[in-house]
Amino acid sequence: MSTPPLPPQASTPQGVPPHYAGAGGGAYTPTQVRSPEPFSGQGGGPGGGPYAGQGGEQTASRGRRRSRGVLWGVGGVLVASAVWAAAVLTVPRLVATGDPAPGTGPYRLVDDLCSTARVATFNQLYPTQSGRPYHYSTRHPALDDMYCSQYLKKTGADSDYVSLYVEAQLHKAVNPKPEFEAQRAGLEQRRYQISSVPDLGQEAYVGYLDDPSTSDSSWHYITQVLYVRDRGLTYYLSWSGSFQDGKTSPPDREQIRQALLIDSRDVLKALGGS
Repeated sequence: MSTPPLPPQASTPQGVPPHYAGAGGGAYTPTQVRSPEPFSGQGGGPGGGPYAGQGGEQTASRGRRRSRGVLWGVGGVLVASAVWAAAVLTVPRLVATGDPAPGTGPYRLVDDLCSTARVATFNQLYPTQSGRPYHYSTRHPALDDMYCSQYLKKTGADSDYVSLYVEAQLHKAVNPKPEFEAQRAGLEQRRYQISSVPDLGQEAYVGYLDDPSTSDSSWHYITQVLYVRDRGLTYYLSWSGSFQDGKTSPPDREQIRQALLIDSRDVLKALGGS
């Protein structure tokens, strides 16, 4: 089967270093699917940046723009810091922190989210691992963060693979509700189809995006992602894959949605939820 053309905008999975192929135990470099934008806003989501491997003049141009951007950025930070300091001294209410942190409830940090997040339904749909899963956990008085990414195939001989990304964050210093709502609005602006999910945390929704390649419109890059907020916990599980019109079948959208819901309930329960 032919390799799909790379879409013009995408990104390396959040938390996965550029040398992920080495961490995965081989030269396998997953660059043809997209990753969701994590709730933390730390990294690229769908359309968040160029694909690894796109380069040449574009890379050099981006490097020049980045250098100029750094200089402007430093100046902007200094100005913003001065303005912020003046606001703190003169108008304290402008810098109020808003709603108090709701607490993390029963949820707990785990060292290896890949081991905890079994995603049994997806493992039935795609029983073959491609490389080793990647994970990290970080601790901070204000925020604990857990992340796992893995690449799955239906059979070992299959050239197609799908990507799963899961992240759970425990917000201990702020209420994540306003940013969670902003995240949903941002996905809607990026033409994700959003549907609310009842009876999962305090707030949950599924986003779906079919993004055809600009260089070959027969190739489609599909993302389905479930976001959940429950008190101080924010969580997402994302599935990403691709298909080509007339040559491969599109993924079953409802089947993937149900897998997201079933596996996420299991993951949240494993993290201490009910």
